[in-house]
Amino acid sequence: MGHARSVGRRVSALVVSLVLLTSACAGGSSSGDGTAGGRDDTMIYGKTDGGTTFVHNYNVVGPAIDKAPNMELVYEPLMRIDYSNGAVVEPWLAESWEFDDAGTTLTVHLRDGVTFSDGEPFTADDAVFSLNLPIEQPEFSIAGVTYEKADKVDDLTFTVTFAEPSFATLKQFANILLPMVPEHVWADQDLNTWTNPEPIGTGPFTLGEFKPQQVTLAARDDYWGGELPMSTYKIIPTSADAAKAQLLRGDIDIAQGSWANGEQEYTAKDPEHNLYQLYPNGGAMSAMFNAGRPPFDDVHVRRALAMTMDRSAITTTLQRPGTEAGPTGLNATVYADWVDPELAEPWPIDAEAAKAELADGGWTVEDGALVKDGESYRPSILFNNDWDWGSYADILINGWRDSLGIEVKPAGQPTAGFYDAMNLGDFDLAAASTGGAGVYGVYSFLDGDFVVPVGESATLNQGRWSNPEADEIIAAMESTDDEAELKELGLRMQELVVDEVPFSPLYDNFYFVEINAKRWSGWPTPDNFDHIPFVGMGPDLILTMLDLEPAEG
Repeated sequence: MGHARSVGRRVSALVVSLVLLTSACAGGSSSGDGTAGGRDDTMIYGKTDGGTTFVHNYNVVGPAIDKAPNMELVYEPLMRIDYSNGAVVEPWLAESWEFDDAGTTLTVHLRDGVTFSDGEPFTADDAVFSLNLPIEQPEFSIAGVTYEKADKVDDLTFTVTFAEPSFATLKQFANILLPMVPEHVWADQDLNTWTNPEPIGTGPFTLGEFKPQQVTLAARDDYWGGELPMSTYKIIPTSADAAKAQLLRGDIDIAQGSWANGEQEYTAKDPEHNLYQLYPNGGAMSAMFNAGRPPFDDVHVRRALAMTMDRSAITTTLQRPGTEAGPTGLNATVYADWVDPELAEPWPIDAEAAKAELADGGWTVEDGALVKDGESYRPSILFNNDWDWGSYADILINGWRDSLGIEVKPAGQPTAGFYDAMNLGDFDLAAASTGGAGVYGVYSFLDGDFVVPVGESATLNQGRWSNPEADEIIAAMESTDDEAELKELGLRMQELVVDEVPFSPLYDNFYFVEINAKRWSGWPTPDNFDHIPFVGMGPDLILTMLDLEPAEG
């Protein structure tokens, strides 16, 4: 493939910081935090994805792993993904755009009247600076961008140039890891060391007060998107178990994470106010194989372990039966018209076929280890302890022991350590989310251009799987704006993924949202939404906030 890539080379736990959340104590009518809001006009988020303290670092692209939470409420992307409408790209800071006929030049028209929180206007100069940053300094790229450069046309217009037709790559401009930052603040900073303690963005909030155990964001009164109904947004760290009690007491307004028996333990106690919501995100929780090192550089081993994963037991533990994932990684609800019907059903456990697969590859199992050519391997499975994934890993480990005699070791890590190991390729198997916007979005992370050696950090293709046919298909997906052609390419990619098993989907993934609606009403629901109230999805959460109203009583 000849197109230019700028791939992040360092670890970033930013995705975690942006996508997962925590909590702590709340209550009282006075904020006492230096902001104007008391409890009645404050929204509180309980962040449960690890750690009891926050790090005061708002350098979105900097090399530090630990970042401040909810930066996506300060910094915004150009576009957003609408998961209620087939994961299509919609405007945000960009008001409109068009490709040329060749698909190599994208002209973007910015929304007029947007200002940064210091009062300076957001212009094409800022957008061009932000987009060229990961091109000119690839060490600060964390989004895996595919364009070559951006150029200003006028104050509200710029172009983006691609080396090859790139119709399908538009979604990268909706990535919260490619935020629009102010050139007048960022241009003179050393991004290796700068912690950006007073962040200036186009988003609806500024930093009110930072404490290691509580971050307070203050709502702007000049936000381009409109007036927020709350003056303050607080982020407090908590655990998954503590968050449940805090939600029931109304100490926090929103949290996220799977809650087994959530319908009974939470919703049933107050159906009007206790909202436990699930939104399919188009992807799956999967077992990611590290193809960058043995034994999972061998497809026979990958297939054998994929054939002996008890997906039904895992989803039963989740208490969401019926959501076992098919082998393609495409969620059949979101992509019903795109999934190959012959590949839609989850793989059943087939120990005999798995043993035959190992034998075909020349593998034996001896004392719990995989053995070939005199080399012995005892693989481990990496998982995130903060996601309570240990019980699911145990199901897989027990299944492989019972069906194949292979002893797979658990390797749980807290969030930061989990992403560090993932990005550096320091794992054999890992429990990881896969998915994206559209069929191209689901599979694009497998592009061989994203592969870096084990020991170097990768934010995409962390499994180091490389396949020339996949690269050809992904490149063709990028080049077409013909839906029929894209569907045909999607079918080819599904067959390849099912045959080569770079990852093996376990269960369909959802955005899990828990809401206590006693203080704020007007929340979206899975039956009626055009944006998802998931913290970390910047524009979606902002749209949610804009629609909320103080609850009566």
